[in-house]
Amino acid sequence: QVQLVESGGGLVQPGGSLRLSCEASGRAFNAYSLGWFRQAPGSEREFVAAMKAFNSNPYYANSVKGRFTMSRDNAKNTAYLQMNSLKPEDTAVYYCAADRQLRTSSLGRPSEYDYWGQGTQVTVSS
Repeated sequence: QVQLVESGGGLVQPGGSLRLSCEASGRAFNAYSLGWFRQAPGSEREFVAAMKAFNSNPYYANSVKGRFTMSRDNAKNTAYLQMNSLKPEDTAVYYCAADRQLRTSSLGRPSEYDYWGQGTQVTVSS
């Protein structure tokens, strides 16, 4: 069973930055598609960013494109989400997710991922 642990959340002012980390257990980290999702109170869990297995090219939700950068370090079994120019609308619990053999069309769908972290709270407020 793969375990994922997010960290790096916190309180930040609008326009500020945070860097989230997702550390994974298990083997063959590069064989997993990875996703970042977020969920605000009363809202559906929504796609933020993702990478396909064996690929370092990120896909982004339009709402974060140009502000967020996803990366992965396979040697460290860790994925990152660098969040810049944060807005109050970015406030949510952020989750890391992983699964094998996800197609591009599946990357943005939470139901496609088998493994999830516990989430880390990001609050953007003045």
